[in-house]
Amino acid sequence: MKKTIYTLIVTLLLLSGSVFAKPVNKKEAAQKQTPMQQWEATPAGKAYKQWQASPAGKKVYAGEALIQKQIKDFTNMEAVVTSLTLPPGARLGFGMMVKIKGTEYILAFGPEKSGKTFGFKSEFALLHSLKVNDKITIRSHHVSHAPKYAYPIIAGDYIAKGGKMMYNRPIRKGAC
Repeated sequence: MKKTIYTLIVTLLLLSGSVFAKPVNKKEAAQKQTPMQQWEATPAGKAYKQWQASPAGKKVYAGEALIQKQIKDFTNMEAVVTSLTLPPGARLGFGMMVKIKGTEYILAFGPEKSGKTFGFKSEFALLHSLKVNDKITIRSHHVSHAPKYAYPIIAGDYIAKGGKMMYNRPIRKGAC
């Protein structure tokens, strides 16, 4: 008797579920777009896709691929400072241009607080002493790109010169 009741209840649940379920039309499923696909259809998305396919975009992606293993493993990269300023119009905060394995990169540190704060020197004070053609060691957790810049952008997490640490990005509390 119990088996019969359980069988009827399960059958009833399965049938009612299929009745209330919304039928999925194959055309409707094909028409649904992800947010990324919707963005790619906008003028900004189309411009970004064109930049990716352009020689400039391919050059930036090749530069990223060249150092991807060192970024992933957070290992040392030997670099030479090529410019103490960022490209014109850059809005990345404090940074400089470096060359790693023959490829130019933007080495960005973020916004710089002006002057002394509460009697302490700027966190980038030692980095301001660098000169063009100085050899430095870089470690970073992140490399990125933007169509506005003709170079990959490395986040400066650790910088040393001649074995002496010049900058180490402080770890944020509560960060992963």
